[in-house]
Amino acid sequence: MKIAQSLVLVASLLTPCFAVASGLPASGLQSDVVFTEYTPLTRSDELRHRLLSPLNALRVSRELAQSGRDSQDQPIDLAQERFTVYVPTAPAPEQGYALLVFVSPWADAVVPQRSIPALNRHHMIFVSASHSGNDAAVMDRRIPLALLAERNITQHYRVDPSRIYIGGFSGGARVALRIALGFPDVFHGALLDAGSDPIGNAEILLPARALFDQFQNSMRLVYLTGKLDTANLAQDQRSRQSMHDWCVFNLTDAGAGMLSTGHQLAGPAAIARALSVLDRSVPSFSSAHARCRREIDRSLAVKEQQIGEWIAQRRFDEAQILLNEVDSRFGGLAAPQSVEWQKTLDTLR
Repeated sequence: MKIAQSLVLVASLLTPCFAVASGLPASGLQSDVVFTEYTPLTRSDELRHRLLSPLNALRVSRELAQSGRDSQDQPIDLAQERFTVYVPTAPAPEQGYALLVFVSPWADAVVPQRSIPALNRHHMIFVSASHSGNDAAVMDRRIPLALLAERNITQHYRVDPSRIYIGGFSGGARVALRIALGFPDVFHGALLDAGSDPIGNAEILLPARALFDQFQNSMRLVYLTGKLDTANLAQDQRSRQSMHDWCVFNLTDAGAGMLSTGHQLAGPAAIARALSVLDRSVPSFSSAHARCRREIDRSLAVKEQQIGEWIAQRRFDEAQILLNEVDSRFGGLAAPQSVEWQKTLDTLR
């Protein structure tokens, strides 16, 4: 009931639904928004490239080629989708609004009433997609809907590119982390309210090296979990440890004051604190980053050398097992070499 009460919409701010083509409101809250503009980032082939491991992306591409299906289609029909948008009451500052794209765990797209004062203070637009809850497909719906929301808002409002953030609550926060990892060229911070995961495994894969460099260098991650939400506090700890293992150091735990909060949306003070943290500049690349990255490269190089030796010795089964392990752990960091080895093994075996 507490969650439901926290999601009450401000009825006095609601206006009739609109299409992007007819113009966006100057301020206030609108539901049932219809967007019209697509982005190449939400094409199926681009989603596979960024979100699947290189070997899994190769397999899917082969299956699509054999079936004759289009690998470059858009998985979302925007004419059928609806979004909720909140625009702050004050005009945009000179550099533009900030933007928070929010992934909800529920089917309804709502703006938590308690977040509106903080959104106003930070000159931050809020947008969320309907029917993008935990029961929706992650790769075919939740992720492309978030990207399309960002695309349409930035096309029709003056938005500061350095202040575009992704966030979510519970299962939505876990999806937000995947989006941040796969699209650090779009989003520069992630608000993880009571939901996170470790990265660098078969579930949360690392992207290509250039994207991961951006994630390490410019992404700020804000963890916001109540102190009574013990399961997610433990998961946050595992997530933060994995970030340090993969040389991601721009992390903040903003849940210090949430002493009596269980698994529910953060309160007004915590939200305000988290948004302030998101707006902080990210520290410059340090010597600790450099040392950490060298260790990752060394570990990957050892495994790559072993795979190459086993292929040369025609020990193909052993090479395949290790290649699969490398694909799951290092993801895009091992490409394109991992893909070339897979093609070689497919030919020789």
